[in-house]
Formats: sequence, structure tokens, C-alpha cells
Amino acid sequence: MKQDIFIETPRLILRDWLPSDYEPYIALNADKEVMEFFPSVKTGVETTEQIARLSRQIKQQGYGFFAIERKDNSAFIGFTGLEHPGFEAEFTPCVEIGWRLSKENWGDGFATEAALACLDFGFNQLGLNEIYSFTAVPNIRSEKVMQRIGMRKAGYFDHPGIAEGHWLGEHVLYKLARPVLPEG
Repeated sequence: MKQDIFIETPRLILRDWLPSDYEPYIALNADKEVMEFFPSVKTGVETTEQIARLSRQIKQQGYGFFAIERKDNSAFIGFTGLEHPGFEAEFTPCVEIGWRLSKENWGDGFATEAALACLDFGFNQLGLNEIYSFTAVPNIRSEKVMQRIGMRKAGYFDHPGIAEGHWLGEHVLYKLARPVLPEG
């Protein structure tokens, strides 16, 4: 099946979603360790609906949360990309960069590599002026990716989609403005 490739890095292909992604993404979203900093794991039905929504957004906007495929073994390993958060907060509307990878692919720099490519895509292809990222405060791994890709902490907020008082409610917010190139 032909795939729409949006971004390539030395080790990764960021592309539209394929039918072959369903099974590994359902497993990824059902993994308690991967979903540790989300209110719950996702069912197969929820994940299938999410894939359809993500693919539809990519087709409509030309960007979204892309499926990530490793070049060395053609394996689907998760997603990364740019999306508009579906909630209201002080910093919305905005464009968010996000990622989720299978735990077998943690620690190899794939999230950082894919996110850097998405930032470049957002600033240089889409013409965005700023990109945000956020996660639950306890999610140090994800926050470290934000730091590695050059984002700066912009503050904290209580996520409106999480019940008040829930241990995952407080989120850390990061932001990166479009780099200004020197003239001449």
C-alpha cells in the first residue's frame, strides 16, 4: 500500500497511518507503562477511533500526529507530530508537538529525532511562529525530550480534561518560538 510520507530523518519515516499500524498501536495504547501518565489505557475501539481521527486531520490539514516507522526494520513504533489541543486554556488556541512511542523504542533518541524534525516542519514548512508542548508534571521522561529539542518552560496549568485533584491534573507547559535567522 502506498504511504504518504511527510518527514524523513536519518532513522525514521513520519507518515500517514496504515492498516498495519492498528495492531501495534492498540498494544501500545493498552500498555500500562506507556500510558502511565494518562488517566487510563485505551481500548482497541478507542485506539481505532483515534487512528481514524488522526488520519483525517492529516488529510485535512497536511499535518497532525504522524505514524513513526523505523527505516532499519520498517516497524511502526508510535507517533509524533503537531496538533491543535482539544481543550481551552490560557495558551490555546495553539499548535502542540507531542509523541508516544512503544517502550521497546525508548532510550534510543527516536522521540527527540522525530520531534526535532517536526519542529523544523512546523516552523519552515507550515510557517508557525510558536509551538507548545505539555505533559503531566510527574512525566519527567517526556519533559526531558522537550528540553532536548530546545523548548523552554513556560509555566504550569491544570489540565481541564482531568478531574480536579487527580495526581495527573497539574501539567508543565513548554514553548518554542520560531528561530530568528540573522539577516544578510
